[in-house]
Amino acid sequence: MNFVALVLVPATIAQQPAKSAAAPQQLPEIQQMLSRGQLKEAESKLTALAAQHPEPPGTERLLGTIAYQRNDFAAADAAFGRAIAQDRDDLQSVQMRGVTLYRMGKAAEAIPLLERSNTTIAAANSDSTYVLAVCYMDVKRYDDARRIFAKQYKLPANSPGAYLFLARMLLRRNYPVESAQMAEKALALDPRLPLAHLLLGQIALSKSEQDEAVTQFEAERKINPMDGEVYERLGDAYMRASRLEEAQQALDCAVLLEPNATGPYILLGQVLLKREDPATALNYLVRAEKMDPGNHLTHLLLGQAYRAAGRKEDATREYKAAEALNNSAGDQN
Repeated sequence: MNFVALVLVPATIAQQPAKSAAAPQQLPEIQQMLSRGQLKEAESKLTALAAQHPEPPGTERLLGTIAYQRNDFAAADAAFGRAIAQDRDDLQSVQMRGVTLYRMGKAAEAIPLLERSNTTIAAANSDSTYVLAVCYMDVKRYDDARRIFAKQYKLPANSPGAYLFLARMLLRRNYPVESAQMAEKALALDPRLPLAHLLLGQIALSKSEQDEAVTQFEAERKINPMDGEVYERLGDAYMRASRLEEAQQALDCAVLLEPNATGPYILLGQVLLKREDPATALNYLVRAEKMDPGNHLTHLLLGQAYRAAGRKEDATREYKAAEALNNSAGDQN
């Protein structure tokens, strides 16, 4: 899952004081400090406020926000819990405690909090709506997740599109079996629904079921003949099934439809190397390298093509470039 959006939630909430009680005069200043990333300074001021009796409303919520931004989810959960105990109507704290519990891997505990806050402040913050739908998926409440996604994307809840959207989200969450089931339900409702066969083909390809993948991608091509990704996936499936001539034909179509995508060029290079045509493979791989010089696989295939063409120095250069990029990626991980 992509957590970029989730990290933005506290910053949004930090600008929204609890509605049920007046915030002290210091809080707007502290909120500005948070927006500038001055967490240590803001925490110092909030700690002083927390020591007062009674504690000013909103203090614990902002302390929870700081802990969340530091990925200290246990501390964030405790702070948001104290904020809710002080003010049950502090829906921002309710929402953020739900998001925090989700980040702690406690989807079932997060759901009641997210359901409560989602009904009132979802329009102001769609991140928690997405998190609620993800929590539903994680506890296998798929119908509830589908209704959330359908509402967010303005689809009828029982429509083929809603089932297919849920299928895509389930695959993103690494639930391929459930994803395939939802895609098949979508096709049962609309046998000519675009992108459903594409998703089923991707699932089959991930399981090395090349023949099933070819069947699904060919079905998608009949429904959606102008989508370059379909031909790219079909070419990949043909190549894995050792149907190299058909793979080359499909990838030629992908290049014509998506001339700025590197994937078809790289796959064409692979296919042509398998067909023992390194000279033509180089044409496509050099183009791919110019479009995306940081792709490790492109340099590796270039090395193989140059070696097959008898250009040893060029092959060595490309192998070294591939190794350097691979090492760099390993260091970042």
